[in-house]
Amino acid sequence: MSAEDRRSLHAFRDYVVKTLDPTYILSHMAPWFKDDEVQHIQAEKNNKGTMEAASLFLKFLLERQEEGWFRGFLDALGHAGYSGLYEAIETWDFQKIESLEEYRSLLKRLQPEFKTTVNPKDILPEISQCLISQECEEIIQVCSNKGLMAGAEKMVECLLRSDKENWPKTLKLALEMEESKFSELWIVDKDAKNVEPKVLEDDEMETSDIQIFYKEESECQNLSQSSSPPSAASPTCTPLKPRNYQLELTLPAKEGKNTLICAPTGCGKTLVSLLICEHHLKKFPQERKGKVVFFAIQLPLYEQQKSIFSDYFEKLGYKVAGISGVTAETVSVEQIVENNDIIILTPQILVNSLRNGTLPSLSVFTLMIFDECHNTGKNHPYNMIMFNYIDQKLGGSSDPLPQVIGLTASVGTGDAKNTKEAMEYICKLCASLDTAVIATVKDNLEELEEVAYKPQKFFRKVESRTTDRFKCIISQLMRETESLAKSIFDELGTVTLENVSQIQNRSFGTQKYEQWIVSVQKACMVVQLPDKDEESRICKALYLYTSHLRKYNDALMINEHARMKDALDYLKDFFADVRSAGFDETEQDLTRRFEEKLKELESVSMDLSNENPKLKDLSFILQEEYHLNPESRTILFVKTRALVDALKKWIEENSELSFLNPGILTGRGKTNQNTGMTLPAQKCALDAFRTDGDKKILIATSVADEGIDIAECNLVILYEYVGNVIRMIQTRGRGRAKGSKCFLLTSNADVIEKEKINIYKENMMNESILRLQTWNEAVFKEKILQIQMQEKFIRDSQAKVEPVPDKENKKLLCRKCKGFACYTADIRVVEDCHYAVVGDAFRKCYVSKLHPKPKTYGHFEKKAKIFCARENCCHDWGIHVKYKTFEIPVIKIESFVVEDIATGAQKLYAKWRDFPIEKIPFDATEMSK
Repeated sequence: MSAEDRRSLHAFRDYVVKTLDPTYILSHMAPWFKDDEVQHIQAEKNNKGTMEAASLFLKFLLERQEEGWFRGFLDALGHAGYSGLYEAIETWDFQKIESLEEYRSLLKRLQPEFKTTVNPKDILPEISQCLISQECEEIIQVCSNKGLMAGAEKMVECLLRSDKENWPKTLKLALEMEESKFSELWIVDKDAKNVEPKVLEDDEMETSDIQIFYKEESECQNLSQSSSPPSAASPTCTPLKPRNYQLELTLPAKEGKNTLICAPTGCGKTLVSLLICEHHLKKFPQERKGKVVFFAIQLPLYEQQKSIFSDYFEKLGYKVAGISGVTAETVSVEQIVENNDIIILTPQILVNSLRNGTLPSLSVFTLMIFDECHNTGKNHPYNMIMFNYIDQKLGGSSDPLPQVIGLTASVGTGDAKNTKEAMEYICKLCASLDTAVIATVKDNLEELEEVAYKPQKFFRKVESRTTDRFKCIISQLMRETESLAKSIFDELGTVTLENVSQIQNRSFGTQKYEQWIVSVQKACMVVQLPDKDEESRICKALYLYTSHLRKYNDALMINEHARMKDALDYLKDFFADVRSAGFDETEQDLTRRFEEKLKELESVSMDLSNENPKLKDLSFILQEEYHLNPESRTILFVKTRALVDALKKWIEENSELSFLNPGILTGRGKTNQNTGMTLPAQKCALDAFRTDGDKKILIATSVADEGIDIAECNLVILYEYVGNVIRMIQTRGRGRAKGSKCFLLTSNADVIEKEKINIYKENMMNESILRLQTWNEAVFKEKILQIQMQEKFIRDSQAKVEPVPDKENKKLLCRKCKGFACYTADIRVVEDCHYAVVGDAFRKCYVSKLHPKPKTYGHFEKKAKIFCARENCCHDWGIHVKYKTFEIPVIKIESFVVEDIATGAQKLYAKWRDFPIEKIPFDATEMSK
């Protein structure tokens, strides 16, 4: 057993904890474990759970000093049947186990359906090879003693720990053999796996919600519909059968005019774009073909539109292809554009291709279509593309520019306070898109209203709890934690907790407090002391205090909008995670303080008199609406993922509402709390809601704002949920069945007032569009031109001056523990954008862990992630790659504090481009020294 093996086992401990039930191998490890330790581990499992027991087992294991314990551990895994974990630890390659994570996440989400639809006894013989023999025995025992549903729960628990690479597929086959309904939800196809946009430094940085697009009848009528098999399909395509209002929307574009098309969500703008695209391509003579590019912002929308365009246009003899961040590194953008008639792109692909010269200019296209074009502003990729367009237009180039079409449900009004300002805002959007025509439905409004029904809107103001003992207790814990943090600042003597951040008048349980905590954490990262060990201790303590304050704040926000029980469960889960991690003295003290209040918190949370009045009103709305229409379909919008989970539990545990059988839909991105739903899980949730009559309600975050459509949905509830006028139109557009209703439920009068302002702004937007449509087209074009010239002048005058490279050597310190990492003199730039550290010294400062998503990009092979090697830190520093024939660590600057060696001054940088470091190119000859 080498020190490196011990370090690696510690680094990969999370995989072991998730997979291993230590009680199954303890009998094989008798020589290395004392009786009291075995009993302690068994008690930990009985009282707290398997993961806690596994964590304790590893703690004891890593303390072993006796010869042969590591080999004994591997042998015990083999004897017990942990073949996957055995292989992973022996090779320190956890890729196969990591690849199962998305299926574990999916199974967790689908556990309620599994429990009620799967007979564990029927499928156990088929999946027993994926489980430990003792687990199979326990499942049979639970089925006999507690019933099939309890047995199904136990089976899920065991599958979530399975280390067998093939268990998802084996489960699928077993379900299909038994013709189980759950088989339809259990997706194991390769194409169903989650895909990520290209990010070389870190795949886990994504935080934005992703959108899911589902076709509705009016959106895709007659597209790719055929009663004959593919082999018998006619070489000609059935003509599209558009509605009159859709034809009306196409008219300016068919005349070759740059057009912004504004029409309600669900009216079939995709069909409108197909009509425009087909007309455009057909007008070109045979010797000079047109070339169309269609932009979709999000990956699921890109995939959907690519499929629709391919199905329709390939039958007409046109070539269709697509490029997204997923495929960009494996295809030639230049060849795809050259060899196809229609190209579907995520916009950043074109931005990069114009920037690096892969495509010379936008003149290679004859038509550009921007979906969700209201995003064309600031530094959005749409605007970056149109900067190129406008520069070419105003630069007097003789090359022809493509026609531009924008599609949106709402152009918005920005910060406009009156119609004049709103008209100016819309003119700026038109100038950004170079569109002098705004197309809306006027002549066929009745037909449009038959398809895109505008739901009736209701506002419900409810009162908050009159007394809130839970909030009082948690607030007291927060004050104590703040005092502990203040005492640390008192030790420093140079700055106080109060003046470390500019954010004032903060209150517990608010978004403003969350912002304050984040700003304090950043300030704590650059605290400096002469004694570096003391600096590390203080920075880490402040990090822990602020992290706990953040969790308490989250719990108060859950308590405000859901049950006290849900807020308390949230905190219990957090402290369980704290216990299973490093659990140093600071964490032990904070945990003790919480546990001293736990009994009182549990008592308060179980008191029925403390029920949240908002939930009473929400229950009343749901019961009333389902009494009037038992077939109602509801989308309940909430602000956070934690609230999604809390309201799901509340509905399931409420005897009057449990018939709703709620589904959930959240974003895919990672937040400070957790990772979101995988793409397959999102699709499963939507499929279940659309096709399963028992799933009567979908609880969703902003991921469902745009892109999804469920024609049967007739009730939308906005639960403390409000945004700008564009979001209001999008969320309201989720309910489009006749007789639809939209409720806004809040205890905050300001929220209702904001939504009323949005309604006013929507009317102002519509009025502004009508006024602009009365303008003479030449006058509108001149207005657009003046805005473009003014914006270009501002853009050019604000062009960033290249900073002078800083050649002074500096230190990079870990942003979490302030431990030394490397010198800037050891950093080399690889292929202009990746920052690698050379030299042997840096290797001692980090530990590596197999990358969960190894990929190859050009000359790079992403192999592992690297973390700070200091005890109880493990801060994420970047990745380990194979570049050509060289193994090199690539770091991300946001993981470090930069310290000036001469002055000791410390700075934080979010991106490498913000850090004016001297860029020393990577030199292969250095590696051979």
